[in-house]
Amino acid sequence: MQPNEFEIESMPGDNPAQKTIAPTQPAFWRQVVWRLSPGTTVGRAIIAARQRLEDAECDTPHLDAQVILAHVLGVDRTWLFAHHDYELTDSQTETFTALVTRRMRHEPVAYLVGHREFYGLDFLVDHRVLIPRPETELLVDAVIDHIAMREEQTITVADVGTGSGAIALAVAANCPNSRIFAVDLSQGALAVACENVTRLDARGQVTLLHGDLLSPLPEPVDMVVANLPYISSDVYRRLMRDVRDYEPQLALEGGPEGLDTISRLLTQAPRHLNPFGLIFLEIGYDQGRAVVQLAEQILPQASSIRLRQDYHGHDRLVIIAL
Repeated sequence: MQPNEFEIESMPGDNPAQKTIAPTQPAFWRQVVWRLSPGTTVGRAIIAARQRLEDAECDTPHLDAQVILAHVLGVDRTWLFAHHDYELTDSQTETFTALVTRRMRHEPVAYLVGHREFYGLDFLVDHRVLIPRPETELLVDAVIDHIAMREEQTITVADVGTGSGAIALAVAANCPNSRIFAVDLSQGALAVACENVTRLDARGQVTLLHGDLLSPLPEPVDMVVANLPYISSDVYRRLMRDVRDYEPQLALEGGPEGLDTISRLLTQAPRHLNPFGLIFLEIGYDQGRAVVQLAEQILPQASSIRLRQDYHGHDRLVIIAL
């Protein structure tokens, strides 16, 4: 992976170590109809799929083949290791072949199997929402730590651009004293979030709201938490096709510098935060200085603006106290 969580295809003049754009002529694997023989075993199915995914230049072909097959069979991935001789039924073979073929076109595995784990919870995901990423768990860690310091109070949180609801539900699951407004501009994303709230919000802490940034909030909140679109328009055009061709552009592209949506949120924030409120922003690995300067310009009244790095030493969070 690049320092950021989104890989980039190389363009003329870019680092040659980065991955290149696919050739204009269809690769041989794109022209062949792939089928597994009747009675194919688990072991042979994985080997065949892995080879196809390697030819398609998927990053983790062996793991992808295992995850897809486990999904098709309705078993845990570890089950495959002890059942290499299990023969797939015709229906299982057909389904597995179809999903692997989609993966060969670089459709993300999370969309193929319909779910993704995040912060110990299993979230339903599809093309309407961004796939939750491990880097965002650092944002959740920071929010939970701050709420834990005020465990005697009820803390209201706005999760802006909630997508699948991953941040809101992870915070709710770990902070019984929190109430969370989960906001998104996309009705499709809110439909996915609603499914996850129904499955995972055991204490009824999360309220879904439709609208732009903070405008739908019915009351001031103590914390604003946001993983907003922060990829610049130029970088967006060069993202790996797994991301660019399948994940929602609305959740990724943030304007010429990647800061348009963050700027609008910071402008709105004072009107929607309680006294001594906090803002938590996930940012791109190379945006730390730019976001800090933007916050200083828009929020001169802020009592502190802190930049926090991830476990690889790259800028990842900006935490602002008003």
